[in-house]
Amino acid sequence: MAKKITNQSDDYSQWYHDVIREAKLADNAPVRGSMVIRPNGFALWENMKQALDGMFKETGHENAYFPLFIPKSFLSKEAQHVEGFAKECAVVTHSRLKSVDGGVEVDPESRLEEELIVRPTSETIIWDSYRNWIQSYRDLPILINQWANVVRWELRTRMFLRTMEFLWQEGHTAHATKDEAVEETERMLQVYRTFAEDYMAMPVVTGTKSASERFAGAVETYCIESLMQDNKALQAGTSHFLGQNFAKAFDVKYQSAEGEHEYVWATSWGVSTRLIGGLIMTHSDDQGLVLPPKLAPTQVVIVPIWRDDEQKANVLEYCDGITAELNEHDIKFKLDDREGYNPGRKFAEHEATGIPLRIAVGPRDLENHNVELARRDTLEKNIVDRDGLGNHINELLVNIQDDLYDAAKRRIDENTHHAESYDEFKDIIANKGGFVYAHWDGTAETEEKIKDETKATIRCIPFEGEKEAGECMVTGEPSLQKVLFAKAY
Repeated sequence: MAKKITNQSDDYSQWYHDVIREAKLADNAPVRGSMVIRPNGFALWENMKQALDGMFKETGHENAYFPLFIPKSFLSKEAQHVEGFAKECAVVTHSRLKSVDGGVEVDPESRLEEELIVRPTSETIIWDSYRNWIQSYRDLPILINQWANVVRWELRTRMFLRTMEFLWQEGHTAHATKDEAVEETERMLQVYRTFAEDYMAMPVVTGTKSASERFAGAVETYCIESLMQDNKALQAGTSHFLGQNFAKAFDVKYQSAEGEHEYVWATSWGVSTRLIGGLIMTHSDDQGLVLPPKLAPTQVVIVPIWRDDEQKANVLEYCDGITAELNEHDIKFKLDDREGYNPGRKFAEHEATGIPLRIAVGPRDLENHNVELARRDTLEKNIVDRDGLGNHINELLVNIQDDLYDAAKRRIDENTHHAESYDEFKDIIANKGGFVYAHWDGTAETEEKIKDETKATIRCIPFEGEKEAGECMVTGEPSLQKVLFAKAY
């Protein structure tokens, strides 16, 4: 039988799509650039959403929902914002169809007086509401999060990483002072970092974006960046300090305790189903998806093996005791007792879908009072005693979570470089890839030259590490610190 998943080393892009297909995460949709998220993929997103939502609420945020359709005039109110999204907006121009010769066409008489934009992001419509909600300092801060879908008319798409429609959360907060807003921006960046590293087992670098990479309408954009197995970077989350730009555009003021009317300060922040793409490319292998236990919809699969009805009855009775113990330990499991599928086929399927641990139980295991455990991350198999199985599995799940993070961290460390000259930089980017730290003079012209000549972009100006001054690798002009470059998704 032909191998269903292309090797990473042969064709990384095809490998990525093969993993998605075999793990039954998503399918291409009839509309170009869109996707159908299948139950396996949506269960993974639900686990991400549940963890993040809890973290948001722990930091004082509440969920709300705002309209999908935004009046075109709203986007025109903030010049930088509309310029940043103008080429990605889907526009609704008419309100209905009409039947014609057994088909349908747009009814020309239903043209809207003002076109509606299908939500690419919600700053404008949310700040229109905030104008009504905020009168006094007593109304602040407002800490709102929204779970929603957005549409951006992307020309080059890839499932989960860049699609025309995707799922995300977007936080939008309003504050009385600049310091409070900056503190919020930094707080939410750390929430994203904690989620990426503790739940996704995906190490990240945090920092600020350069002006050219900044969110449209933001004063400052903070980000988390990670490195995938093909040595390309992935922006996994962003948190934006919006200053007073949107408050001024929508005339959102509050009366201070001293009776003065002042514009409020704003933030926005978000992560999306792009995280699933990052998870795939951080951990998965040539057998398929690999999932960290904290996010896996199923942490353990039990595969009973028998040859006749008597063996079946005994093995399933043995499995009943195992499932009861796993329930007691709050371990998410499923029992694969499907008829008509041989064990080898089941094993391959569960490897492809990334279930962290597999328990195989056959007649011999009953005789010896044990089970066979197989780790998905290392493909290592061991025979373990049946007694204390729940505790043993809990410990293994913790070990797998930690080992996945450690393996990803080692890989990133091994593929992080420092370049002292432009020639050295170009050689690393062309022949090795990965993260490259190098000095930059801070100008958009030099940044654009590097991008044009190497396809590498500034991923962030890092918070971590020593801020050692030097000279720009391209121009020789002064540089305050090294910044992080990479080719990126």
